[in-house]
Amino acid sequence: MDLSLNETQQMLKASAADFLRGECPYSLVREMEQDDTGYPPALWSQMAQLGWTGLAFPEEHGGAGGGLMDLAVLLEEMGRALLPGPFFSTVVLGGLTVLGEGTDSQKRDILPGVCQGTTLMTLALTEADASYRPEGIRLEARRDGDGYVLNGAKLFVPDAHVSNFMVVAARTSQGDDERGITTFLVPTGGQGIGMTPHRTLGADKQSEVVFDGVRVPAESVLGTEGEGWPAIQRALDRAAAARCMEMLGAANAVLEMTVEYAKQRVQFGRPIGSFQAVQYHCANMAIQVDSCRHMAYLAMWRLAEGLPASTEVSMAKAWVSRAYREVCATAQQAHGAIGFTQDHNLQLYTRRARAQEVTFGNTRHHKDLVGRSLGL
Repeated sequence: MDLSLNETQQMLKASAADFLRGECPYSLVREMEQDDTGYPPALWSQMAQLGWTGLAFPEEHGGAGGGLMDLAVLLEEMGRALLPGPFFSTVVLGGLTVLGEGTDSQKRDILPGVCQGTTLMTLALTEADASYRPEGIRLEARRDGDGYVLNGAKLFVPDAHVSNFMVVAARTSQGDDERGITTFLVPTGGQGIGMTPHRTLGADKQSEVVFDGVRVPAESVLGTEGEGWPAIQRALDRAAAARCMEMLGAANAVLEMTVEYAKQRVQFGRPIGSFQAVQYHCANMAIQVDSCRHMAYLAMWRLAEGLPASTEVSMAKAWVSRAYREVCATAQQAHGAIGFTQDHNLQLYTRRARAQEVTFGNTRHHKDLVGRSLGL
């Protein structure tokens, strides 16, 4: 197992860091928090032209032919820059799910647009109990002639307001276990679909999506009717591991920000970094960031190699979520009162750490999964 970056990945990492440093400053992040769309189309177009939206897709669909490890490198830099927009929802949640579960026809219809940046996607999964378990899926998909009619609601759907398609998990038969769950590819502009935006701590764009008699053809089924839960689990594993990569990049940015502040901030006639207490704060942050790096990259590597990875993904999500939050909390202590102000960049990371900790399963959820993997 070699988790080091190859030459191409090193170049990708460096070029992505340079691009985002210039095109995605903190001022843009703040601006997009207040913007209804949540991302600047010009920046999205530039990313598509760089090949980022097609990085992890085969060349036959217009992609670059890269893999999950290439995507991991890019996600780490996006997390560092707090990149706003629908990249995660389009590529990780939507596009890769279609790539893994879709028919040849569905791939031909959807993936070229994803690779070109003209098709935006998302995953509509969680409902009223906000769980990532099969019993949480209650949206009904009733067979009607040569298609289905969808009724119900999804909560916390990322970037639904700008997406062209949603991957929707629904029940095609009664029950509360994984049997009878089917995934559908649903256009967001269909009749009977309503959206209400949520206000979130992380200032990302999430919506409640209501399906009121939404009719979709049989060809919209991803995979096999009634057997959609394994596909959802695979999508959740990718999403959790990818979110760990974003949190890794963000935690590293917080560490660097804090070390630089400790070098520059003078108190009692000397830089505060010369005090042992502050040195220990920074050392603890460095240890947590480095441990996050190993766990996040291991989870992505196992997924990229097609190895069993659910346990490693849960270990990574449980650890990285908590470590990122603690890194931000320690940074707040080192910065003092200024780190809590709206004008300081640290609070941008602190709010997102809290929000990302619960997406795709919180620490308790993933510890439960690790415990089950141990036979407990």
